[in-house]
Amino acid sequence: MEAISKNFFLFLSNNKLLDRLAKRYGTRFGADKIVGGETFSQAIPLIKELNRDGLQVTVDHLGEFVNSKKEAKERAKECVYTIQAIASHQLNSEVSLKLTSLGLDISEELVMENMRLILQVAEQHGVTVTIDMEDSSRCGATLDIYKTLKEEYENLGTVIQSYLFRSDEDLDTLDETNPYLRLVKGAYKESGKVAYAEKSMVDENLKRLIKKNLLNGHYTAVGSHDDAMIQYTKELAEEQGISKDQFEFQMLYGMRNETQKKLVQEGYTVRVYLPYGEDWYGYFMRRMAERPANVAFAVKGIFKK
Repeated sequence: MEAISKNFFLFLSNNKLLDRLAKRYGTRFGADKIVGGETFSQAIPLIKELNRDGLQVTVDHLGEFVNSKKEAKERAKECVYTIQAIASHQLNSEVSLKLTSLGLDISEELVMENMRLILQVAEQHGVTVTIDMEDSSRCGATLDIYKTLKEEYENLGTVIQSYLFRSDEDLDTLDETNPYLRLVKGAYKESGKVAYAEKSMVDENLKRLIKKNLLNGHYTAVGSHDDAMIQYTKELAEEQGISKDQFEFQMLYGMRNETQKKLVQEGYTVRVYLPYGEDWYGYFMRRMAERPANVAFAVKGIFKK
């Protein structure tokens, strides 16, 4: 039943008609519980509140699969504006972005031009940028771009997904770049030719990736709401003498709020992934697919006065 539910929401995430309706009616159907608003200005008070609670943040201007050069450049300008606003408001926040929103599917020249513009501004303001991982068809290109840019900019991270067969080898390839990595399970619908189908295998691979990256001496962001994965990371760090400033836990805005605060009280770094923007629909549906209990947010939003 869980697999059926996941596939259903992943199917909905690609529905163009529903995406257009979502933009028209805004975040009133529960998405405001896990999205920080339609503009970065709306997200700023939320970030300040999270910071006051001891939580760090990474913000993501939602949107992907841009197919015009003009729109890709507008997305890059939005990232620059966000970085400048983070600095001017003295927010404890990083920035996450997707390469398809910056022209990855249009040309390598365009996406590299946009990324360099963003990273130059981010470097000036001391803001770290993480390249989010998308579906497997874009994984290779994303990592190639990351490796090229990492030679030029230190304040750059990316994401590895444990449901992909290739991820362990990708860690080995990235090792020489001293990578800053967010390790996650993955949220796209993938073929059995490239990804593990069984949840237990995805979980075990995530543990292997966490262990390898930490033992390689690289800063590691563990992106998971899973209590077992959090406990595994804690125990691994204690057993191997890995200090708490060598890793962090990352969780989505609106999810496991009490767990986030408890981890902060225990002395761990916790970063909240806070998305914002009008293109919230696909993100929202993938969160529904990841965890059926998230549907309760949507139902509550529909009937809330």
